[in-house]
Amino acid sequence: MGTGRVELHYPRSALRRVHGILGKVQKAWPLNSGKRPVVLVVEDEALLCMAAIAMVEHAGFEAVAAANAAQAIEVLESRMDIRIVFSDISMPEGIDGVRLATIIRNRWPPIEIILTSGFFDSSRVEARSPFFSKPYNEEQVIAAMRKFAA
Repeated sequence: MGTGRVELHYPRSALRRVHGILGKVQKAWPLNSGKRPVVLVVEDEALLCMAAIAMVEHAGFEAVAAANAAQAIEVLESRMDIRIVFSDISMPEGIDGVRLATIIRNRWPPIEIILTSGFFDSSRVEARSPFFSKPYNEEQVIAAMRKFAA
């Protein structure tokens, strides 16, 4: 019987890259600098969601997760501190990331939105929302988050 623990093993080169990014990020935005901006991560793939949450938290933000657009709307309705939404576009259960972005723009205009997808024509994304193809460059995503949080 297992312990319920999952271990992920990454190549050393990837870990060195992550540690290098974290060093730069922590200099720019110390983790102990008080209240951290909150980022809602919307991703239906569990492993990708965990990776995105780790990226967001290591960048010095507080991360909140939702597995689909309906959950994201519930979170946004219950929390007034979310400043940025980082969402996948291709999601099950009716509402995709582009439609979610439209809903957020209409109901919560100050919230900034960053979209990502592995299979999508970015021409459907409005100019105010940056789009990153998967696999995305984490440094670029973090830079966009920092710009919105400033």
